[in-house]
Amino acid sequence: MTSRHDPPPCACPGLGLGIACIALSAAMLAGCAVGPDFARPAPPQVSGYSREPLPESTVASDVHGGEAQRFVQGLDIPGAWWTLFRSPALNAIIERALVANPNLQAAQAALRVANEERHAGEGALFPTLSANASITRERISSASLGTSSTIPVFTLKTASVNVTYLLDIWGGTRRQIESLTAQAEYQRFELEASYLTLISNVVLAAMQDASLRAQIVATQEIIDIETQELAGLKREFAIGAAANAAVLAQAAALAQASAQLPPLQKQLAQTRDQLTAYLGRFPSEEPTETFDLQSLQLPDTLPVSLPSKLVEQRPDVRASEALLHAASAEVGVATANMLPQLTLSAAYGSETANVLFGPGTAIWNLGAGLMQPLFEGGTLLHRRRAAIAAFDEAAAQYRATIITAFQNVADALRSLQSDADAVNAEVAAERAAADSLAASQREFRNGAISYLALLDAERTYQQARIGEVQAVATRYSDVVALFQALGGGWWNRGDVEEAR
Repeated sequence: MTSRHDPPPCACPGLGLGIACIALSAAMLAGCAVGPDFARPAPPQVSGYSREPLPESTVASDVHGGEAQRFVQGLDIPGAWWTLFRSPALNAIIERALVANPNLQAAQAALRVANEERHAGEGALFPTLSANASITRERISSASLGTSSTIPVFTLKTASVNVTYLLDIWGGTRRQIESLTAQAEYQRFELEASYLTLISNVVLAAMQDASLRAQIVATQEIIDIETQELAGLKREFAIGAAANAAVLAQAAALAQASAQLPPLQKQLAQTRDQLTAYLGRFPSEEPTETFDLQSLQLPDTLPVSLPSKLVEQRPDVRASEALLHAASAEVGVATANMLPQLTLSAAYGSETANVLFGPGTAIWNLGAGLMQPLFEGGTLLHRRRAAIAAFDEAAAQYRATIITAFQNVADALRSLQSDADAVNAEVAAERAAADSLAASQREFRNGAISYLALLDAERTYQQARIGEVQAVATRYSDVVALFQALGGGWWNRGDVEEAR
């Protein structure tokens, strides 16, 4: 009778018992995994995103896109946050981009690759089972057997099943699987980052489209005003009521106004091309949707995630954490490679010149092999040190990613407050220019000012309109930046199972 700590009786004449020996030995010899056990870093112990307290809301302006926005601490982010802009055209184009964008498809394929690599690595935990069969026609030399008798030619048939198992005594295989699992997690959050980046870029391109169209309209109106003013000066010059210098100065003003239009048209064309590329199409396959700032609704409530939650929500932070986890596991792999490796093997089969698996034809073996690295020229030692250094690198990159995440949120919150102030100022400038234009129109009708003075007031008004359009568009863009900085609400999408 053996004690429960005695090794199993492996001198067993049969494959079934041999496999049982291997399984039992594996269960008894597998120990704890060497190397550090990964623990998720604690979130930063900060209470806010800036020194100054966040106001309850931004200032409001009496214009579309100038509404006050409330900041709500701890408010969750909807999975489809872009629908808050209430634009059916925007929603439709995003849906198409999510289906056809090649960069997103590449990220999805990369995740599948990582998952398959993880499953492949898990196979190392199990024994390797193989079957072999051979048939050989032979004639053996009688001299080699020490006899003068003639040995007939015969056919030797062999069939066997072999089992080999590398015992994971030090947990190196388990650490390798842990690393592969973390790498798959990294690819998962890289996919979420690609998803968020694509949606944000599509929304920004749509807003840029709307802004540029409004600026082009206002610029064209300025050009029309400058053209009319030049024509009036030429008429006055013809009758001696205006100097040639005034005509030349107005011609220069018209040229300057006209020079502002081609860059805007170029930017619009490039924005349309970029939007088309997001849809996975070629430039000649431009979508039919166009956008107008008046058709986009500014969200009146803005979420401000708690700082302790930000590290859970940002895909780039979660991806960086996964790389840190993988680096930690690789330290265990490198450590295990320096320790003895034990391999068990067994085989059972039949070898005969007649009928396989007949009486007396059985062959079997059981074996064990121990390999201990003795001298590798320092290779294993330095690989372990390299793994430790890689962990330190990943830890530093993780901290840098968190700092960048908090900076992004702080910048977006500060920008939204400043944007509201800027819109307020531009609206005031536009209203003042409008009042000035109205007064100039009255004075012109009363003969108090010249037609050229009236056109100058109209030009000032149109320029104020452009400034207002740009300020409102910037505000919309920074709303997108805030949602992106907070992680985009991926955890609330129906197609995503929350990562724990």
